[in-house]
Parts: sequence; structure tokens; C-alpha cells
Amino acid sequence: MTTKTALVTGANKGIGLEIARGLRALGMTVLLGARDPIRGKEAAEAIGATAVRLDVTDEESIARVAERIEVLDVLVNNAGILLDRGAPPSATPAQLLRDTFAVNVFGVVAVTNALLPALRRAPAARIVNLGSGLGSLTYAADPSHIYARNTLLSYNSSKSALSAVTLSYANELRDTPIKVNVADPGYCATDLNGHAGPRTPAQGAVVAIRLATLPADGPTGGAFDDEGPVPW
Repeated sequence: MTTKTALVTGANKGIGLEIARGLRALGMTVLLGARDPIRGKEAAEAIGATAVRLDVTDEESIARVAERIEVLDVLVNNAGILLDRGAPPSATPAQLLRDTFAVNVFGVVAVTNALLPALRRAPAARIVNLGSGLGSLTYAADPSHIYARNTLLSYNSSKSALSAVTLSYANELRDTPIKVNVADPGYCATDLNGHAGPRTPAQGAVVAIRLATLPADGPTGGAFDDEGPVPW
């Protein structure tokens, strides 16, 4: 049996590292993407993966990684940033949105497009994008929901956009063996939020690992947390 190959972006720590660890435990060859080659190498060696330098905002970096991968079974677009510091939307600089979308949205598109030829060569590839319940329009439209009182304009809107991006790819690839999903890992304690979340990175990784290994009759285009569908 041919060993499956997975690429996880932003995987030298946090949820990304746990996703990489989980896929490696399933016997996959895991390419651990990281901007910092030293941190990437250290993380990869710790879990038996292979480090690749990958900056999702750098087209040349993306192209170099794509060139070395002939067949890719799993792509997990995990790399993400949170730059908001609690300012209301009316006091949020437009540049903050540009910087956030560059990683959380445009980076996903750039990486996915570059790796799609390799994904098409796999028998049944899986693409998983790391979203967030904070991007849920249903939650944001409900004044009684705690997420509606969250004012992270840049981050929240980028995750809303990511759900739309995911659905666009899912619709394009619906008649192929490739499945495309967005995963909500829940509120996990990571560097992104100053380790304030009640869930561990390992717990947050569970849903992405599950979506990365969906059977042929599994769902596509949907958004899931570890307990079921998330309304968008």
C-alpha cells in the first residue's frame, strides 16, 4: 500500500503541530510547513515528519514547495494570524484587514491553487481549512450569542470569507474524488489567543484530522466542530 502524503501549513506549534502529529500517527508521510526553518525542523523531528519552509504570503515559497510534491493526499490550510487588539470595527485600520486576509484568506487560496495539481493526482484527496466559530454569520447575527459581542473585525471577517472560499472550492470539485471542508477547532489555548482557550491544541486538532481522513461518502463543503455541524 502506498503511504499517503499530507501537508500542514503553519504546523510548527499549536493546533497545526497536533494535526501533523495526528496524521503522522495514522501512518502518513507528513510535510510540516513553517515560516521559520529552524522551528519547523525542530517540530518535525519531534514527531517524525519532514519540515518544509513555507510562507503562505510568499508566492516563491509556495511554488518551491509545490514543485517538490508530485502527489498530495491531504492539504490542511492551518496557518493563520489574529492581529486585532479589541478595538471596535469603527476604530480598526483597513491595513489590519489587509494583513489578516493576506494570511487567513489569500494565503489559503494561493497554497490550494499551487497544490491542486498534486491533489488531483491522488486517488481521493482531502482539503481541510481551519476556520472558526467567530466567523459564523449566524452567530454574529444573534444579539444573544456571545460571539455577537466579539469585535475582532479583521479576524472574524477573514474566517467568514474562508468559509465562502471553502464552499467555492467544494462546489468546483464536487464531481471529483476530492473533498473540501472547513473545520472549527473550538476555543483552544494557543499563542494566537495568549493561551486563553479552555480546549487543548490536541482537542482542537481532532476535527481536522477526521475531515482529512473522510471516507468516500463523507460530507463536503460543510463546517464542523468536534460535536457536529456549525451554522454559518
